[in-house]
Amino acid sequence: MALLKEWRDKAYSETANKGDLQRLWTAYFQTEKEIYQQLLTTPDEIVSGTVKELAEKYKVDLMTMTGFLDGINDSLKESNPIDEMEETTQVSLAFDKENLYKNMVGAGADWLYELEEWNSIFDEATREALYKEQKKSSTIVKEEKVYPNDPCPCGSGKKYKKCCGKTA
Repeated sequence: MALLKEWRDKAYSETANKGDLQRLWTAYFQTEKEIYQQLLTTPDEIVSGTVKELAEKYKVDLMTMTGFLDGINDSLKESNPIDEMEETTQVSLAFDKENLYKNMVGAGADWLYELEEWNSIFDEATREALYKEQKKSSTIVKEEKVYPNDPCPCGSGKKYKKCCGKTA
């Protein structure tokens, strides 16, 4: 079975004990934070290897590394083949710094985007700009409804119903 399916079956199980799932995620988030602290210390270093080698490098089990690779995949310069990934699959952790920061903000992972290591990568103004850009990108702006007797938005000065809202 592919590692990703195995990880997702375990981490998102509908039948698992809620306490076990909570412990799994608490441990995972702590481990994830520690891996990111190491990665962000040398952000331009390209870390790569097999899934098993990376699990050993970061002293985590295979499933935790699989979850980590699943989480970081959208922030990588080149995506890993996570759907068919096995322990001998070659993967890379070469991430796009801005994209990673914004994805952390988008996921609401304040324990990650507030890591101290970001301070040496981006200044406060850049982090704030990236934060706002991410938040704005996920904000839905509802257009104001134009009613028949409103002035036409095209600027003609006519009522909407007599201009662009005219039915054929």
